[in-house]
Amino acid sequence: MPTQFDPVDPKVDFVANEEALLKWWEENDIPARYRKLNDDKEKTFSFIDGPITANNPMAVHHAWGRTYKDLFLRFRNMQGYRQRFQNGFDGQGLWIEVEVEKEKGFKSKRDIETYGIGRFVEDCKARVDQFAAEITEQSKRLGFFMNWDNSYHTKSDQNNYTIWHFLKTCADNGWIYKGRDVMPWCPRCGTGLSQHEIVTEGYQDITHDSPFLKFPLIDEGHEGESLLIWTTTPWTLAANVAAAVNPENDYVKVEDRGEVIYFSKALLDSLKRDHVLTDDAKVLAELKGSELVGLRYRGPFDELDAQAEARDEHRVLAWDEVGESEGTGIVHTAPGAGAEDFRLGNENGLTPIAPLDQSGVYLEGFGELTGKAAADVNDLIFASLEEKGLLVKVVPYTHRYPVCWRCGTELVFRLVDEWFISMDEIRPKMEKATREMQWYPEFGMARELDWLKNMQDWMISKKRYYGLALPIYACDCGHFDVLGSLEELKERAIEGWEEFEASGTSPHRPWIDGVKIACSDCGETVERIADVGNAWLDAGIVPFSTLNYKTDPDYWREWFPADWISESFPGQFRNWFYSLIVMAAVLEDSIPARQVFSYALMRDENGEEMHKSKGNAIWFEDAADKIGVDVMRWTFSRHNPASNLNFGYKAGDEVRRQFLIPLWNIYSFFTTYANLDGWAPADCSIPLSLGFGKDGEKNEYESWEMPDESEGFSELDRWILSELNQLVRRTTENLENWQLPHAAGSVEQLVEDLSNWYVRRSRRRFWKTEGDKDKNAAYSTLYTCLTTLSRLMAPFTPFVADIMYRNLVADRVPDAPDSVHLTSWPKANDSLIDQDVMNRTRLAIRLASLGRSARAQSRLKVRQPLAEFVAEVRHDWEHFALAEIEPILKEELNVKRVRDAAEMGGLLGFEIKPNLRLLGPKYGRQMGEIRAAIAAADPDEIARASEAGETITVGAFELAPEEVLVERVALENYAVATDAGYAGAVLTVVSDELKAEGTAREVVRVIQNLRKSSGLEISDRINLWILCSGDVTSSLEAHSDYIAGETLANSVEIGAVLSDDAMAVAATETLKLDDDSEVTVALEKA
Repeated sequence: MPTQFDPVDPKVDFVANEEALLKWWEENDIPARYRKLNDDKEKTFSFIDGPITANNPMAVHHAWGRTYKDLFLRFRNMQGYRQRFQNGFDGQGLWIEVEVEKEKGFKSKRDIETYGIGRFVEDCKARVDQFAAEITEQSKRLGFFMNWDNSYHTKSDQNNYTIWHFLKTCADNGWIYKGRDVMPWCPRCGTGLSQHEIVTEGYQDITHDSPFLKFPLIDEGHEGESLLIWTTTPWTLAANVAAAVNPENDYVKVEDRGEVIYFSKALLDSLKRDHVLTDDAKVLAELKGSELVGLRYRGPFDELDAQAEARDEHRVLAWDEVGESEGTGIVHTAPGAGAEDFRLGNENGLTPIAPLDQSGVYLEGFGELTGKAAADVNDLIFASLEEKGLLVKVVPYTHRYPVCWRCGTELVFRLVDEWFISMDEIRPKMEKATREMQWYPEFGMARELDWLKNMQDWMISKKRYYGLALPIYACDCGHFDVLGSLEELKERAIEGWEEFEASGTSPHRPWIDGVKIACSDCGETVERIADVGNAWLDAGIVPFSTLNYKTDPDYWREWFPADWISESFPGQFRNWFYSLIVMAAVLEDSIPARQVFSYALMRDENGEEMHKSKGNAIWFEDAADKIGVDVMRWTFSRHNPASNLNFGYKAGDEVRRQFLIPLWNIYSFFTTYANLDGWAPADCSIPLSLGFGKDGEKNEYESWEMPDESEGFSELDRWILSELNQLVRRTTENLENWQLPHAAGSVEQLVEDLSNWYVRRSRRRFWKTEGDKDKNAAYSTLYTCLTTLSRLMAPFTPFVADIMYRNLVADRVPDAPDSVHLTSWPKANDSLIDQDVMNRTRLAIRLASLGRSARAQSRLKVRQPLAEFVAEVRHDWEHFALAEIEPILKEELNVKRVRDAAEMGGLLGFEIKPNLRLLGPKYGRQMGEIRAAIAAADPDEIARASEAGETITVGAFELAPEEVLVERVALENYAVATDAGYAGAVLTVVSDELKAEGTAREVVRVIQNLRKSSGLEISDRINLWILCSGDVTSSLEAHSDYIAGETLANSVEIGAVLSDDAMAVAATETLKLDDDSEVTVALEKA
């Protein structure tokens, strides 16, 4: 087994690395071995996958959700849990049909029937299979280690027949019924939409031409008077039956343009503003809405045959839902064309008029509207109203209006017969289950309960072709049977069974339609209703169908309820989560899952919704090829899932630059120097424990104790090992509690600590030529950090984690698993967590940062030594810690000493100025005396009095606190930086001796750059000549040993004079000093 690490190019191509690793995983069967890793374990962790719709390729928002799933599955696998790793594909329903219709160029349901329902359904299935295969390959590219040969499909027979069992159970409890209601309807798709489907994403901002019109009153005493009506859906006017007012609201009787009209008092001004009324409109009387109730009127389309039964019903109804924020406060009511109108009509015994067919076209009986689509009749409606003298004004009105979530067509409302599940008796079970489940984010529970409270009965039928064949057999006698299994269908069949069985087809239309049964009530032959099921029935049943609920109860009990599920919360509270809870409540009065991890929506980098039509959607494969999968996965992992994610290539590039590249650079640094020194994992003095031990027993690493300093381990080592083990402990806790951003943020912090503190401050330990215990401790420490990080990051970034692990461990350590994904989750060694060391080092890091900020303010070069750094701290222990970290701060900040600000009364003084705006008018010419008195007074005492709100006495003057201006200022000759109550300052006065030392450091910088540009190896020794003036020579000679040590120079000649020939062969570079004098350095490889 080789001991040298493979060289690591700091110029990393993450995408190329990922593609190479994918091939290696496949060649070495890593995903399958990973899935079998815990087959011998007793503890389980059950995950039920919310099925991805197999209808299009994956986009980046799919990758977001699938990253979460893979991440937590990997985490639990590394913890030793046995899991199922079953992916799901959603492959039935309207979303599939619409895409196939587009492919075929179909415009309506009639085109499907002409083409052939059977051919169409087979095309739908084929599309699902095509994209399931494509998504499978894309998911593998994502690093998603599912059992792709065992993916479930919602179109499967097992899934469909398990739903039959659910529906049969509902029917046995009396919960299934056929109802007549007004439903949202897509005229293009020819089907109704349930409340689930349109409640949020189903709305768009749309502008409609909305008419104000008159309904003339016909009762005695109201001749010449009208109700003022407004509607946003003019097509419904032909189906008008009544008008509604709020009996408690105030209304007015107004004369305008020689006519008398009634409307809401609250809307008088807005109607004038919108020029519906003239400014001369005169209020004749005020009245309550209750006084209008019962008045009869002439409808706007009473001449139509369809209005025959309703003409005599036109009257004003009382309805407390009528508002007065817009419109006229009198609502046109069409019970056959509006859901709320229908309920109001039922309450008042009205006859509904249903104007539209399934394509949104007017039926017979509607005059010139018959045969025309509701979306196309506005001009006809307005012209008819104008001709009858009923139209007052048409205004454009923008509002949220429902559209078909799949095809984007504006919905109409149709009076239809649909099948429903009554939720009244199920709802309490669902509310109980929702409260028993744990929700992440926590607000998920409240959202689900709110949805349950407001959810109407579940419409489960759709008048479509490809989907669950509802096992409902409705007889003309009024009775209906619901079948619960294939076996029951065979037993009850009296016609068509042999043909169905011989076909070997799935239980889909049209094949299942040929099987007929005898009505269990009257015995007549009954065929299945033509409707297919709501698609959320398909996905909601999967905790039962995929776990063999009907065929293997023991297996089902082992994995149900799921330990966790995960999907995006905006839609799934009312869809998948809802359907899961319904079905578990009905079948087992149980929760479907113990924990729900959900996340928000993805937007583009500007916060805009991603859409293909906008050109801002990003396909998964494009992102994987451009920025790499690990970049995507880390971007997702570090984000707070409760808020929308603004994703794009800029965000990905930031992750790459700020996290993955610094990590890679540390990895490259380690392997480079380890190879130079011949250091190998066998030399590591810290044990490595990669396998699965018994629960409760410590492994070799957990039992290891930190040696004393004689073994070379410094406080710097103890600090980073403490931080590392605290990271292991916290990351474990965060992942077990679904706190992904905290877990990712902690890893980022450790990488920053390694890069900007541990490695930087340990460089000399790696650079030195002798191989001693100190160097080995540094290698052992950094090696332990990198190998532990590779395992901690394996669930997050499976590619870079495995690349690092294989080079550092798998190819170097005997008997080590050959992939990080076959190792166990790291365990913390609690004995290595030293809070005091971490506190001291954190204080040093904080103060060093403040010191660097202060230096930056002073514009003094970093390499220029300064006399002192002064620190102002907040806690008592920090004053004592300052002495312990003084050597660190001196080195970090290039200062000669460190002082506690408490010794000098603090870093910031007070500057007091008179408030001229207040004092000038009051004292006039005495302002000079006030200035002098303030200058002579104690600024600290004035500041104290001002803060306390006390009168301030200066000389002969007594001033109010607001009459002076108190400012904090830095002490003279100090540059100060502050943060969170801490302050750091550097003395900006530089002595000649310090300037000389600063020059030496600048010279070292130039030499190091020259070494690099000359192509020298890190370990190459050099001969060095420094050409400079006599003054500079004398100042540099005192630092010749420092220059030689920093640059690996065997010889240093300061003030040298070289011939032109010598200068021609040496590598040279010139440095210009602040006084414009020059220093030229020349070097050659020794």
